[in-house]
Amino acid sequence: MSIYAVKTIIGRENVVLEAMANKAKVNNLAIKALVHPEEIKGYIFVEGEMKDIVEVIKEIPHARGVINKPIDISEIRKMIETKKKEIMLKEGDIVEVMGGPFKGERGKVIRFDKDKKEVTIELIEVAVPIPITVNANLVSIIQKSGEEKNE
Repeated sequence: MSIYAVKTIIGRENVVLEAMANKAKVNNLAIKALVHPEEIKGYIFVEGEMKDIVEVIKEIPHARGVINKPIDISEIRKMIETKKKEIMLKEGDIVEVMGGPFKGERGKVIRFDKDKKEVTIELIEVAVPIPITVNANLVSIIQKSGEEKNE
């Protein structure tokens, strides 16, 4: 098994990836993994046998072909490994929610559970402040507690 790059139309990588995954599963093709690193536009990396990869992209819209030369995992490792990021929040920090149903809302940190990676914030741009708990990866610090706001 080797890793090959499949060329796609830019912006359609995830659609192609899902179609390939479904087709590989239905047709029982020897495709082990599919990945689309966000920083690489127009390509999906596929681990499998070349004949199966060629077969899986047939008739899939937005798939443009396979690059015949196998790719060494070391060339793409830094793009596909998850990056551990230490989250440093403390009570009083002002944060903005970056995803989920409260996306775009701002709040003040009331509690941060480092082990669970959850943060409880009190929404500040609402008539009645409501505490909500969200995944700490979904918030971005706007202002650290104790700092003056520069606006």
